[in-house]
Amino acid sequence: MASALKGRLKRMEQRFERVLWRLRLIAILPVIMSLVSTVVSFVLGTLEIGKALAAFGKVDQLDKKFVAELLGAIVSGIDLYLIGIALLIFGYGVYELLISPIEAAREHDQGGGGLLDIRSLDQLKEKLVKVLVVALIVSAFKAMLTLPIKDGPSLAFFCLSVLLLALSGYLVTANANRSLL
Repeated sequence: MASALKGRLKRMEQRFERVLWRLRLIAILPVIMSLVSTVVSFVLGTLEIGKALAAFGKVDQLDKKFVAELLGAIVSGIDLYLIGIALLIFGYGVYELLISPIEAAREHDQGGGGLLDIRSLDQLKEKLVKVLVVALIVSAFKAMLTLPIKDGPSLAFFCLSVLLLALSGYLVTANANRSLL
């Protein structure tokens, strides 16, 4: 009687574990949405840059304000590309971690360590943070393009902004540089 109860509990446990294991497949939803968002971000970035290039062709003279606006539009496109890359990394990482390793990626891997080589949640977070910090740096650069410099304090703020961008770029790459040494 006790062994029958143990057998029954064991079967219930196995059924529950199978359902639990299959439930991980719900993670396909954020994977699909992040991949669709990646495509949308890339298209929007391309349209932004295309719009800037089209505006450039219609201008007969270049003034500083127009150049700043043109560069701002191009930088906005680059920012959208970086956001798309972050979404791609997220979708790829969630798929690899929760659903299944992507065999096609392993076939073409030339030694590993690429941007899409994600084997743990910590690696996913690290790669996402790096791309997002670069996107923030690009956004800050765009804002600095239109920053009016009229007096000493505005020049000091501009210089401080450049210093902070340089420092953040150094901090993002410092760990990678240390591992190369």
